[in-house]
Amino acid sequence: MAFDALALSLLTRELKNTIIGARIDKVSQPERDEVVLSLRTFRDNYRLVLSASSAHPRIHLTEVSKKNPQTAPLFCMLLRKHLGSGKITDIEQVGFERIVKISVESYDELGDLTTKYLIIEIMGRHSNVILTNAEMKIIDCIKHIDFTISSVREVLPGITYTYPPKQDKIPLPEFNNDTSIDFSTPQTVDKAIMSAISGISPILAREFVYKIFGTTDVRANSLNTNQQAAIKVAILKTVSDIENGIFSPCMICDASSGKILDFCAVNISQYETLAKVIPYEDMNTLVDDFYKTRDMHERMKQKSADLNKLLTNAIERAAKKRIILERTLKDASDREKYKIKGDLITANIYKIHQGDKSVTVDNYYDGSVLQITLDPTLTPSQNAQKYYKRYNKAKTAQVEAKKQFDMTISDIEYLESTQMAIENAENQSDLDAIRNELIDQGYLNRRPDKKRRKKEESKPLHYVSSDGFDIYVGKNNTQNDYLTLKLANSSDIWFHTKNIHGSHTIIKLGIDKDVPDTTMREAAQLAAYYSKARSSAQVPVDYTQIKNVKKPNGAKPGMVIYDHYNTVYVTPGLI
Repeated sequence: MAFDALALSLLTRELKNTIIGARIDKVSQPERDEVVLSLRTFRDNYRLVLSASSAHPRIHLTEVSKKNPQTAPLFCMLLRKHLGSGKITDIEQVGFERIVKISVESYDELGDLTTKYLIIEIMGRHSNVILTNAEMKIIDCIKHIDFTISSVREVLPGITYTYPPKQDKIPLPEFNNDTSIDFSTPQTVDKAIMSAISGISPILAREFVYKIFGTTDVRANSLNTNQQAAIKVAILKTVSDIENGIFSPCMICDASSGKILDFCAVNISQYETLAKVIPYEDMNTLVDDFYKTRDMHERMKQKSADLNKLLTNAIERAAKKRIILERTLKDASDREKYKIKGDLITANIYKIHQGDKSVTVDNYYDGSVLQITLDPTLTPSQNAQKYYKRYNKAKTAQVEAKKQFDMTISDIEYLESTQMAIENAENQSDLDAIRNELIDQGYLNRRPDKKRRKKEESKPLHYVSSDGFDIYVGKNNTQNDYLTLKLANSSDIWFHTKNIHGSHTIIKLGIDKDVPDTTMREAAQLAAYYSKARSSAQVPVDYTQIKNVKKPNGAKPGMVIYDHYNTVYVTPGLI
């Protein structure tokens, strides 16, 4: 991640020009470690995100609106008390570190105008959002850090705030010709640069090297004096750009899949044709776009961890059961040999005596000679009955094992499709819908909801094709059944990835029954995107009319069969 001090420097400059003088209209805390300030200026309204997430700590303006908890957390209530209707008077980056200090003027309980500071530390798992008074005494923080967590620096209410200890490096803006970089080590040049300079990310350090050598894999101890000087010139050029406010923020995406890889405050060329570099006008929009999907997926991953663990364990148990049933079916398939032995013992009963351990007979079924093991404690007739019982037992076992085997295969398919639905979940209501589905299927026990809060209903995704047709996509198995069995009419068109777990997708025809090829392809792309094959290319997608899709009796949610279909190959994507 390239949220380095350089990116934060540009972002802070933009915030200075945008929200200095803004009033704090509302404070919310949609996540345990994230605060959103709703700001009001004379011209516009803004939402400022302050996140202390261990995975994605950040500060930026956002267009994303998150659902807030019904009961505001204590830290949120405290911020409302101290910062409500406050005016932002200053925003500064502290010492070219990943720390931002926001000054807020507000009235206290006595009606006196006071200044408080909201400090955002962007330091990975040590990130924090801290509120202090004018004397820098901590009022509260979103994460309490005591001596059991850090022996270097405590962050707790009531103590004086101190900045994190500085690194033994020179900040990028202070870099000059006299700054020394240790090029004598066998490490790569980009790592040597990062060992000497603070405030830059690995991607920026590699870019310095690429501009000089056209590659990033260069050893520091292989450089001559001129090459070392060239590296310093490239760094000094960036330092000069910082002083003059020259930046070129960009997003880096995978050239083939379009997956977002990284971002940077300056233009990046090191990936050549492997990546697509998308320029942005401002850093705030870039950062908001970068984290819009990434943070949502990370949050959903955390919130769905218990469901994923439950499903993984259930799939493992079902897989073990499948192996046992396969062995049982294999053994049962050899049951005829027990009947043959029973028949041959009966046919040769006259030459068998109690106490015999075996008998050799002519197998009149295939003309061979067969030696049959006997139980010496049983009579010849009882030995024959013993083999007949084994035959009948294997015959019964085959019937029952086949039923259990089919049910187990169905269970595995259902559980795997539910796992895929969790991957597609976009909010808490989607997870709640999956949780309720698992409760109905007996995989989870229902938790008593003492407060009986009304939960937001999860709805299928709705898209409109470029030709104006409504396309619906189910986000879980229950929604898949709803779309296919209730919402769709018999003539509507149904899509699903071929032999791949995925969402049911339908095109609602309405009055117009003539569906253009463009709409058909877009619906197929959506079906492929919301499937296990999202990251693949040329994914096979079956499509047919709804009247050809049937749900077998007793089938689990989302499980259907279909016929009279066609197949199209598409690359997954949204419309």
